[in-house]
Amino acid sequence: MKENIEKIKDPIISTRNLSIAYDKGNYAVKQVSVDIKKNSVTAIMGPSGCGKSTFLRAINRMHELYENIETEGEVFLNGKDISKMQVIKLRRMAGMVFQRPNPFPTMSIYDNVIAGYKLNGIHIKKKEKDEIVERSLLDVSLWDEVKDSLFKKGTFLSGGQQQRLCIARALAFNPKVILLDEPTSAIDPVATSKIEDLLVKLKKNYTILMVTHNMSQAARISDYSLFMYLGELVEYGKTKNMFTNPKDRRTEEYLTGKFG
Repeated sequence: MKENIEKIKDPIISTRNLSIAYDKGNYAVKQVSVDIKKNSVTAIMGPSGCGKSTFLRAINRMHELYENIETEGEVFLNGKDISKMQVIKLRRMAGMVFQRPNPFPTMSIYDNVIAGYKLNGIHIKKKEKDEIVERSLLDVSLWDEVKDSLFKKGTFLSGGQQQRLCIARALAFNPKVILLDEPTSAIDPVATSKIEDLLVKLKKNYTILMVTHNMSQAARISDYSLFMYLGELVEYGKTKNMFTNPKDRRTEEYLTGKFG
């Protein structure tokens, strides 16, 4: 590995020479090799169009939903090659939360949380459903706010509450990893602060990878930061070190606002 890519002992996620092209030869991600530390928050940073979201989606193979996608290299989760895993099983282990809150509009709060079980045809007893719903909503600090409205539509909630509901939906399968693609860019500062506090709390039990354009957010809550530019991994290490003493000139220029 390059000297500006920190080595991690016993990583939960590893990529080796990961390259992804949407069209033949047009690479969005180029030869990325990196290890992600368990029970940490890792911020994925870089200017628009540098491959951040594509890299994030490759962790649970959501990038494969695009036509003509080509993937080279390897991704390991808990030491297992994800290309050899059932996609449904993989996405239970690595849940995704998107930029805009997207609760299923026709479903109640309760049904939104356990939607993954229904959509995958997994039948569980009502008592177990109740326990999953309560645990997941407690995990995102939403239970007390919605416990008397569980059978109202999820869309009746505020934007920040909807995003926490979407995180609860990802947690319902008790995943190893939570993947977040700019989870606070569409919500207000107060709701953003709640989500940030939540992510810091959740890392005790989960590993969190988060794409963010918000450098102050990365500085506030991430343990590690990963800087990408033009599809390449430029620098990766402890956030504090990267922000105070970046090793690559491009990282420094991005962090100081010279481009982005």
